[in-house]
Amino acid sequence: MLTMDQRKLGASELVVPALGTDVASWGDKQAGYGTSHTREDILQTYRLCLDTGLTFFDTAEPYPASERLLGECLKVDHRPILIASKFAPPLTRFSRKRSLLDALDQSLARLEIKQIDLYQIHWPSPRLKVEELMDVLAEAVHAGKIRAVGVSNYSAPLLRQAHARLAQHEIALASNQVRYNLLHRYPETNGVLDACRELQVALIAYNPLEKGILTGKYRSQETSAPRQLNIFHRLDPFGDTRGSTPAVKRLLSPPRVLQRERLEPLFVVLEEIARTRKKTSAQVALNWLLMKDECVIPIPGAKNARQARENAGALGWQLTEEEHGRISQAEIASR
Repeated sequence: MLTMDQRKLGASELVVPALGTDVASWGDKQAGYGTSHTREDILQTYRLCLDTGLTFFDTAEPYPASERLLGECLKVDHRPILIASKFAPPLTRFSRKRSLLDALDQSLARLEIKQIDLYQIHWPSPRLKVEELMDVLAEAVHAGKIRAVGVSNYSAPLLRQAHARLAQHEIALASNQVRYNLLHRYPETNGVLDACRELQVALIAYNPLEKGILTGKYRSQETSAPRQLNIFHRLDPFGDTRGSTPAVKRLLSPPRVLQRERLEPLFVVLEEIARTRKKTSAQVALNWLLMKDECVIPIPGAKNARQARENAGALGWQLTEEEHGRISQAEIASR
């Protein structure tokens, strides 16, 4: 029987915590590894995650250092965990569907395990058909190298294609990992959330705190958002707003999520509810996302024990419908 803090990974046999941990930044020097956090910090983070029931970790083969560190943690602390990784299809004409199996073997070697719980396609391939990739993933399932199949950054139509192809192999599509948070609600309007509900596919929400913006860390005039964050929002990878906003306008005007005066009323509401609940604004924002639908599984990052502890504090309680509605309306008013 599931508890309130557990979720089914779609129609697969896997049951995971309602909140996972994104470990892509582990070992990433650009994210501060070796300066702001060390291998020992990562091990402490890992142990604290397990102590608080956060046993679901998400990484990917483009982040080999992350996979190695996660494997090292698993060797030091032998408690059982669930691991998700991803295959990043090459973006060149040299793409081969068999390269997925090579990448999978390399991930297994870095993690030092024999089977990955959830293996996902990192993004749609411009060269390889959805059906080709699903066929190879099915082969990996039957070979015992992965337990469940997922995709990432897939639109609703691509999600349906993947689901239908896997069904021919009698395999359920377990998940679609997309960017989803209080400031980035496109899965609610672009058909992705509806398709996940209909097909019994888990929606794994990456960037659930919008790269730290929803923690309030850039709320002060004294704290500027890093340049790469500004560029990320202006370029809008994976095209959620490209259809409605001309490229020149996106590049020349500051994104809404970095306009303090527009977001301040939303932060006031988050702060008021957080104070009443004896929580942080980040925990309130994560709980808001958890309450959107039982198929949603946010995966905030954590590079130190403090962040892991704060993430865990989003579980074990629920916003009221009135509180949830206030937050939703405050976000809509900021657009």
